[in-house]
Amino acid sequence: MSAPLRPRPAAPHGSAASRDRAVIGAPSSRLLTVGVVGAGRVGAVLGAALVAAGHRVVAVTGDSGASQARLALLLPEVPRRPAAAVAHAAADLLLIAVPDDALAGVVADLAERGALRPGQIVAHTSGAHGLTVLSPAAAVGARPLALHPAMTFTGTPDDLARLEGISYGVTAPAELRPLAARLVADLGGVPEWVAESDRPLYHAALAHGANHLVTLVNEATDRLRDAGVARPEKVLAPLLRAALENALRLGDDALTGPVSRGDAGTVQRHLARLAATAPESVPAYLALARRTADRAIAAGRLRPVDAQSLLGVLARSEPIPRTEGAL
Repeated sequence: MSAPLRPRPAAPHGSAASRDRAVIGAPSSRLLTVGVVGAGRVGAVLGAALVAAGHRVVAVTGDSGASQARLALLLPEVPRRPAAAVAHAAADLLLIAVPDDALAGVVADLAERGALRPGQIVAHTSGAHGLTVLSPAAAVGARPLALHPAMTFTGTPDDLARLEGISYGVTAPAELRPLAARLVADLGGVPEWVAESDRPLYHAALAHGANHLVTLVNEATDRLRDAGVARPEKVLAPLLRAALENALRLGDDALTGPVSRGDAGTVQRHLARLAATAPESVPAYLALARRTADRAIAAGRLRPVDAQSLLGVLARSEPIPRTEGAL
């Protein structure tokens, strides 16, 4: 396995230092002069990864205290400039790493200011958008590229090691695909080609799986604390790791627990206690339990006849507390 990634200054092509860039894949084409607009968690880390691969990151935006702290850790030698100046300096590649809803405005503003040029690669890191959002750049002759790393970021040097082998959701014009594939390889990743029309679904899947997982884990942690468990993370860690590994390996065959068994009484007791202790958790529990039941039935894990009582419990918008003896 490759060694962990570490940001380091670019070295002349062919030197001993340049050979060290193999930890994330030595560039298979000429080195690029790069500018980064957006020193958030993603932009700062990818900028550092490009430097580690030997590319020249020559300018970056970042005015907030958090951005400046990230840049001090990850790109300490790169000057901070306004967005238009960064775009002018990015002779080969302009990487725009801003929030999804801000992306269109940033691209349009740079195009209107004359900061983009023909032949320049203008790439963004948004999972939700494809090439359409880059239309103002394409209109002035820039080459558009959507390049989304399928990874969660903290904005620290620790993220660099996590880039090795991850997938990038890439949408690119046919003529830019070879260059996009080489750029992803330089970052240590693997391209996953996503059609323009499929970008929203691609991003929804990742957000549903990763972002909602964080919420779900924190919900479970809070409820364990409510139950008197002093160290819920110690209880959850081995269980959740096993569940995740089994789900990725076995799909719906990894389902266990009361919903997959059709244990209506147990689920009703869960709902009653949640309603009394943490009513804000009830809607999420109900939604996930209903979807779990659907998948268990479709996968043959739960027979429809055994699911009737359970589905009746889950159909209630407000759980009705019952005594244990009544179930």
